Amino acid sequence: MTYQPQFTVTARLLTTIERITVLRENILAAMVQVPWIPALQKDARVRNTHSSTAIEGNPLTLEQVRAIEEGRAVAVMAERAKREVLNYFSGLRFIERHARARPITHDEILTLHRLITAGVMDQGAAGRYRHVGVRVGRHVAPPPHEVSGLMRELLDWWNGDSAQWSPVITSAIAHFRFEDIHPFADGNGRTGRMLALWELYRRGFDTHHIFSVDEYYWENRPRYYRALQAVREQEGELSGWLEYVAEGIHRTLDRVWLRIERLKATRRGAPLVLRPKQERLLQLLRDHQSMTPREIWHTLNVSKQGAMDLLHPLLAAGLVRRMGTKKSGRYILA
Repeated sequence: MTYQPQFTVTARLLTTIERITVLRENILAAMVQVPWIPALQKDARVRNTHSSTAIEGNPLTLEQVRAIEEGRAVAVMAERAKREVLNYFSGLRFIERHARARPITHDEILTLHRLITAGVMDQGAAGRYRHVGVRVGRHVAPPPHEVSGLMRELLDWWNGDSAQWSPVITSAIAHFRFEDIHPFADGNGRTGRMLALWELYRRGFDTHHIFSVDEYYWENRPRYYRALQAVREQEGELSGWLEYVAEGIHRTLDRVWLRIERLKATRRGAPLVLRPKQERLLQLLRDHQSMTPREIWHTLNVSKQGAMDLLHPLLAAGLVRRMGTKKSGRYILA
């Protein structure tokens, strides 16, 4: 028996996938023979690791995770938090090496889980399906004796019928179904999100491994959990979940495009490293075409000086320019 996901390709989902396709093609065209692909890959690896572990309660900041990836010392760090981050990097390297794995097997999923959870399991064993019942919020996962069979059904679909659908759709479906089965005693969230990323790799969607979709989930965790729970309340109907994930992938690609523009820009000969609020500001300027200083500080919930501190590096790097005077001017993307 094969798992059969229930969903409808809604007009909203189709429109988002069309936008994703155009943006992805633009990104791939911009990636031809550029020297900074490794920088984008490294940045995506750091952001995925920070976001996915933070969703599960890891306290390390993005910059601390970046320091760990670079082998730099990080002061006042819990050993477990560091281990979770190092494990996640190991898992990402595993799926990068097996980016085109066909088919995905039980053994590969068990290996991936073992890499992600080694030394940080609160219960159960790393790399082994659970032998205990689990409850996640209101969701009671299937009993342990059903786990292996349910995972086999999922893999049969994933390695078979899923090929007819866009990887945007199949990545979202694999993500949800894995979390719903909850096959391990611990570490399911991190493993499920990495499997979703793996699907984008193996289908050739994220050819360069530069997308950090987990940032989208991390930035609004309550919405992420609500979207998962909504599928269960609708008896497995996935359409809303697919729309939610597609929106996240579109936002992710939009951010990648901004990061490409950032890497093109230099400030005193060095690449400009954007802070999260600067990325948010660039997105706002893209959405609204132009904004006044007052609109910027109110929307970003920062002081007037805070808004200018965000703007000055962007102006110096040539990513943003001002139209009009300081008092009555508006800011636009350069």
